Parts: sequence; structure tokens; C-alpha cells
Amino acid sequence: MTSSLERLTGIAPFVYAADCGSFVAASEQLNLTGSAISKSVARLEQRLGVRLFERTTRQLKLTDAGQAFYETCTRILYDLAEAESVLAAQKTTPAGRLRIDLPASFGRLKVMPVLTDFCHRHPYLRPYITFTDRLVDLAEEGIDVAVRIGGINELPPAIGHRYLGCERLIFCTTPAYLARRGVPATLGDLADHDNIVYGNANGAMKPWSFPPDVVTRPPMMGYRMMVSDSEAQLAALRAGLGIAQIATWLVDECLENGTFVQVLKDVSQDGLPLHLVWPKNKQLLPKVDALLQALTEGLAIR
Repeated sequence: MTSSLERLTGIAPFVYAADCGSFVAASEQLNLTGSAISKSVARLEQRLGVRLFERTTRQLKLTDAGQAFYETCTRILYDLAEAESVLAAQKTTPAGRLRIDLPASFGRLKVMPVLTDFCHRHPYLRPYITFTDRLVDLAEEGIDVAVRIGGINELPPAIGHRYLGCERLIFCTTPAYLARRGVPATLGDLADHDNIVYGNANGAMKPWSFPPDVVTRPPMMGYRMMVSDSEAQLAALRAGLGIAQIATWLVDECLENGTFVQVLKDVSQDGLPLHLVWPKNKQLLPKVDALLQALTEGLAIR
């Protein structure tokens, strides 16, 4: 039975002989003797059971069977050359599978636009993107790059990280709500307003955050709605249900187009830090290095 290696043997000498029109000319291209080329083609003809060339003293001419086989062989050699080019390109060009993990809401609203542009510029990449707010183990889950909102204390030495800035927390609502309920002038006024608060997994309200220089802070108060998802809090705001303290990355477009209005501007402050994290042993891979650069440029808070 003919092996795959045996099938490949003789293809290059045959194709070069057909292209050059003689065994001698083909031998010069392949750094072989004319006799070696002739014997290789003869073995190929014997194995195939057909004549590939009409031989004359002056030139070689492909038979009909030889012409058909030549076209097949040239496609095979082209595909092999293309495969080698792709493998070589991976050493310098971002290519292959890229595993990315993102915070759910921030990932969908802010990171995905950066990633879609990144993918347009690097067509050989195959990203696999997950959205989760849990603390993932990069090594165990095979993640190349992750975006994290929050602290990154006690990272293992094998994990690299890059600080991108902090969220900005503000109080805001809709113009319709303010027209109906009035504009709060102080933090204490929030006690007389409907508040849309963020709830922790245990059902407890997440406390509001205030700048260090704010001495008088409002006591814990009731709320109109408590949600455990940022996009749900955004939806409640859009519906005009009350006032919320929320990160600007969630509402910046709404503030620009007038859908939302910021209130109590003097108590806006920094929120959670934003980081990129990745396994250090992957940083030199072109796909990881390119992604880190794209996310740094696209997400950095200035």
C-alpha cells in the first residue's frame, strides 16, 4: 500500500520538469542531477500506471493524463506553501485562538467596540470571549487576557497587570424625574427622593461612596428599587424611577445627549480601579501583545 510520504515523493521533480520542459533544466532548479530527476519521474509513472510525459530528444511534453496530474500537483504544492506562510506569519502576526474574559456589563458596553475594531485589523485571530463578574483563574481556564474592575491584591508572580485608571462615580437621573420631584441640593435631600441602589448577592444594599472630605453623609435610607446588575440599574434610570450613584462609563452617552442629568456634582468621586491582567508567559505572543496594546489605548481612563 502506498504511503502518504511515497505519494509526495516525485511530485516536485515532476512539476519542475513540466515547468522547465526538460529533466536537465529541472535538475538545475532542484540541485539534483538530470538522471535523478528522470528516475524520480519514471518511478512516479510506474506507481501511477500512466505515462506523464511524451519524451523526445529535444523536450518533454505532458500527456493528457500528465496535464491533469500536473494541475492537481501544483494545487497541492501551492496549498503547502500557503500553509507554511501562515505558520511563519504566526511568529510575527497576531493569529490563532485568543481567549478573553470580561466583566459582564463593562465588557458588553465598552470592551466589545474595541475588540470588534481589533478583529477587523487582525483577520487571522479567532477570539473566544466570555463575560463574567466572578474572579476567574487565568491559568486554569486558559485565558490569555482579562479585564478586571476592582482590586487585584496578591496576584501570583506569574500574572502581569496594567492599571488603566478608575471609574468615576456620579449621581444622576432624568430631566423628567427632576421636573417631577425637584433637584436635590445636598446629600441630605436624597432622603426625600426615590433612589435606585445596587444590591449585593446577599440582598444587602451596597453603600454609596463619597469623597474623603465629605464629613456629613446621609444615613442609610430606603430605596425605590434595588438591583444586582449595572444594566438593570441603567434601565431603571432611563425609566425615570429615581436617582442613582453610577459609574460614568455606563451613562456617558446619556449625559452627552441629555437623557440623564448629573446632580450633586460636588460629591462625584473615583470608584473601582480598572486593570488588564494576563499570564506573563504569554505576553510575548504577537496576538497577546497586540491585544494588550489595543485594550490599553481603547480603555485607558484619562
